Amino acid sequence: MVFAGGAAEAITAPELRGQRAVQDITADMHGRDLKEKEFLKADLREVNLSETDLRGAVINTSQLQGADLRGADLEDVVAFSSRFDGADLRDANFTNAMLMQSRFTDAEIEGTDFTNAVIDLPQLKALCGRATGVNSRSGLSTRDTLGCR
Repeated sequence: MVFAGGAAEAITAPELRGQRAVQDITADMHGRDLKEKEFLKADLREVNLSETDLRGAVINTSQLQGADLRGADLEDVVAFSSRFDGADLRDANFTNAMLMQSRFTDAEIEGTDFTNAVIDLPQLKALCGRATGVNSRSGLSTRDTLGCR
């Protein structure tokens, strides 16, 4: 419980865990093991997360505009209502990711693997409009993993 100006404000357990994860954020997190970490309302704009292991992480309502996620493993990630606008997602793995209400405007997705990812239809259509390349680990084309026609 936090007291502010005499009034009590409750904070939830996920918010506490998310605050601890946010304290660990640096500008260069290249190659770090961030499996199952929770980033809630985190500011990850322009952060270098290339080659990071984010499998099973929770990245809800977070800002990832311009972040470098090249080659990152985001398998089974939950990223509800997060912003990946302008992020570099080339050769990343989003297999089984839950990406509802997240945005990917101008994100670089060459070779990104979205196998079984859950993405809102308008975002899916936009991603299909610019999907190219083949993922270096899975050997699958970005277009195929998105189910583009």
